[in-house]
Amino acid sequence: MAGRRFEGRVVVVAGGSSGLGLDIAKGFVREGARVMISARNAERVAQAAEEIGATPIACDITDFESVEALAAETLQRCGRLDVAVNSAGFEQQTAIRDITPETLEPMVAVQFTGAVYFLRHMASAMRQGGAIVTVSSLTGVLVPQNYAAYAGAKAGINHVTRIAASEYGGDGIRVNAVAPSVIETPMTAHLLAIPAVQSAFLEQTPIARMGVPADVTSAVLWLASDEASYITGQILPIDGGTSTRKLPSNEDVARHFKAGSS
Repeated sequence: MAGRRFEGRVVVVAGGSSGLGLDIAKGFVREGARVMISARNAERVAQAAEEIGATPIACDITDFESVEALAAETLQRCGRLDVAVNSAGFEQQTAIRDITPETLEPMVAVQFTGAVYFLRHMASAMRQGGAIVTVSSLTGVLVPQNYAAYAGAKAGINHVTRIAASEYGGDGIRVNAVAPSVIETPMTAHLLAIPAVQSAFLEQTPIARMGVPADVTSAVLWLASDEASYITGQILPIDGGTSTRKLPSNEDVARHFKAGSS
């Protein structure tokens, strides 16, 4: 049946209770997959799962044993795992001069350490091969201001993605990442509500619009599908062409403020 690329497949989406993760999980459900969504908040993930027709499993991605249990419960319930997507994360703006353990350590725990745990345990559960996709960020590819903790963690997991592709290729497991620019989600709403910020991003985007969750979801589904069966170890920008230019600087935003776009 057309549009059912994942019929009979089992998919885990971490960070699947809101934002990009929820939209990605919906996409897999539409395409016929049996979808398990996880997040730290059990009540929130249960509500999201009921909304989209998925199965909830509470999981703290920063805890090695919790992620291991997520993989084990998926195998117990479904007997297999074909696709794993990690969309867990949060955004933070902190200049390097202002970084403290309180700002750095949680960011690294979720965006890097937890992402490695997820990759490790999901790959171990893929007994018949599969595909793993991490939702990274364009900040891990380009050079943003005031995002050293966030972007540094994303750049780190980008490199781990390439290493994992090499290590797991012989097991029939493909490992890729997507690197979105700013996408209109609850996590970015506070930024895009400022007209000068949105104008600064649009100035650096050849396709002159902001990205929406569907842009990311369609790319993730493609990378996880058989259509991309010869693609691994790649970091795919989902950015309307911003990677051909640059991320806007503080000076760019200030210029748009002065121009009256705010």
